[in-house]
Amino acid sequence: MQARQNDGIDRAVARAGRYRWGIVGLLFMATCINYVDRQMIGVLKPTLSKDLRWTETDFANVIFFFQFAYAIGYIGFGRIVDVIGARMGYAVAFVIWQIAHMAHGGAYSVTQFAMARFGLGLGESGNFPAGIKAVTEWFPAKERAFAIGVFNAGANVGAIITPMAVPLLTVAYGWRMAFVVTGVVSLVWLALWLIFYRSPRDHKKLSSGELAWIEQDPADPVKPIAWKRLVTKRETWAYALGKFCIDPIWWFFLFWLPGYLGDRYDLDLLSFGPPLVAIYLLSDLGSVAGGWLSSRLIARGRTVNFARKTTMLVCAFAVLPVLFAQSIDNLWVAVLVIGIATAAHQAFSANLYTLPSDLFPRAAVGSVVGIGGTVGAIGGMMMAKYAGYVLDGIGSYAPLFFVAGSAYFVALLAVHLLSPRLARVDAD
Repeated sequence: MQARQNDGIDRAVARAGRYRWGIVGLLFMATCINYVDRQMIGVLKPTLSKDLRWTETDFANVIFFFQFAYAIGYIGFGRIVDVIGARMGYAVAFVIWQIAHMAHGGAYSVTQFAMARFGLGLGESGNFPAGIKAVTEWFPAKERAFAIGVFNAGANVGAIITPMAVPLLTVAYGWRMAFVVTGVVSLVWLALWLIFYRSPRDHKKLSSGELAWIEQDPADPVKPIAWKRLVTKRETWAYALGKFCIDPIWWFFLFWLPGYLGDRYDLDLLSFGPPLVAIYLLSDLGSVAGGWLSSRLIARGRTVNFARKTTMLVCAFAVLPVLFAQSIDNLWVAVLVIGIATAAHQAFSANLYTLPSDLFPRAAVGSVVGIGGTVGAIGGMMMAKYAGYVLDGIGSYAPLFFVAGSAYFVALLAVHLLSPRLARVDAD
């Protein structure tokens, strides 16, 4: 009876307002822009390689410097958003990455591209620490996985828009102007963010009922927790090692998939758009479904530990068929297999991203996300070098798909061994 009454109260409070979902909409838009900007080099890889005479190793080195900056910036922005807040932290990151993005249009050598890519990685690294910090401020624990899944779906929408819009811009105006035009248009988001985002207690448009809904969880300490304390916690490394395992796989899909489809199925700049769109549409569904499933399990009375890990285990099995992607001769069968793998990645990632807010006080979430993102970017640097070595050396994507198919089981094992119960960390 008491549970039924509480459920009724929860529903009544939830109906008091939904402004928090508008905040998720802004985060979704920013993540979409983030992925358009970072994926453009993957879509334009055949064009850039021909125009600038890049080898696979040259391309891998450009990606390596993006990942290097991403590793530095992620841990830095994780701390920055904990100190100055999500609003200004996000704005600073966005300005840096847009300047660097447009600078690609003026690059003529591998070194110049690497420099522009370094700046892009530095700025884009602030997207997820700031976004997850914002979700932690605006959502109770029971809704966070779904909210993160929704804004994380912007990555897939960005990945869908890129192969549709960028080839057309490139054919019409050249690849240099494609970087400039997309950068200028994206600045509209910055104005919207600064106008509409505030913390819940400072927001004049938020109803008292929705504020009560957002603040239903026990209060957390507000003082930031030092890194030297966070790095001694097993839970920090549960998240970080999970990121180390799975982030490189997403980078592989993002940066090398257009080239793979072009080489394997003889597609050009305009014709590999539809297969990529299909793959990332599936990814979008996976991002939302992964957050929905674990949130649904929690709503049905399952523990956070059971909900998160069960969802991640299902995702790990869904990725497995990608092991055989290289041997699939039919383009659309390959698209289905790879699309299911990318969908499972996004579902897995939505739950992994939720762990810092599950495990740590709000004041530490940005820093933990930053540490994990840095470790994940280091994994991405290693994957970039490995991909260049394999493709220039043996010319086959099979070893890369093997790594992709097995990484999620290793990630889940690391999470489980380091945090068997996903118990909250004592801030004191």
